[in-house]
Amino acid sequence: MHDFGKLNIWKRSIELVTEIYQLTGHFPESEKFGLTNQIRRCSVSVPSNIAEGTGRKSDKEFVQFLSIAMGSLCELETQLIIGENLNFINEEQKETAVSEINEIQKMIRVFGESLKSNV
Repeated sequence: MHDFGKLNIWKRSIELVTEIYQLTGHFPESEKFGLTNQIRRCSVSVPSNIAEGTGRKSDKEFVQFLSIAMGSLCELETQLIIGENLNFINEEQKETAVSEINEIQKMIRVFGESLKSNV
């Protein structure tokens, strides 16, 4: 078992959630239950799955939750592209968020590989 609070991938993904909430705070009110909600939910899914994985019995199970977190990051990137296409955010805002998403993905990939070597 791991202590999720000590994992840099968890800390970094928590920071991403905060950034996403601030970014989507400027979305139209009409999107409150649409794209805004969807973006926020999948961003929250990332650190949540990392934390849930730490509570599992084996590293193999943990790797599965890291995989789910990776999927949520891909979903988040897609939704940010949609947000840009709808002019809810500009290209710079999207690129800043996508850059952070890509960094977290790299961190998860490396960490996941280290766990697999322990299996």
